[in-house]
Amino acid sequence: MINISEKGIVRRYARASGSIKLKPDTIGLIRNGQIKKGDVPSSARIAGIMGAKEAWMRLPYCHQIPIESVDFSMDLMEEDVKVTCSVIAYWKTGVEMDALSCVASALLTVWDMVKYLEKDETGNYPSTRIHDIIVEEKEKGGR
Repeated sequence: MINISEKGIVRRYARASGSIKLKPDTIGLIRNGQIKKGDVPSSARIAGIMGAKEAWMRLPYCHQIPIESVDFSMDLMEEDVKVTCSVIAYWKTGVEMDALSCVASALLTVWDMVKYLEKDETGNYPSTRIHDIIVEEKEKGGR
């Protein structure tokens, strides 16, 4: 693990996003609250927040960070669900891994909840894709 003991505590911010490609019919069922496993946006939000808080447990060299805020949004588009997570902490190291973990956890939750609708006749997922997970913005200090 990297030694951060000499670094000062400053405001850290990161925003990450990513998407999952789904069938338009699946997105319609999410939009109308008709998924068998339950409320997809609420479940993905909870999973995302948990993912941000647990990044240090999942990534072997990631520091445990006292997260002060996780902001989560989900946009249902025609063939994609886009998730955006922002994380804030006052600490010695950045929060981009926490934001990325939020996005990945939320998108995996979406896939898990709708997989019965996305499978083809062989049980595979020919068109379902998690894609474009990126850090959109990162700040150190400021505000």
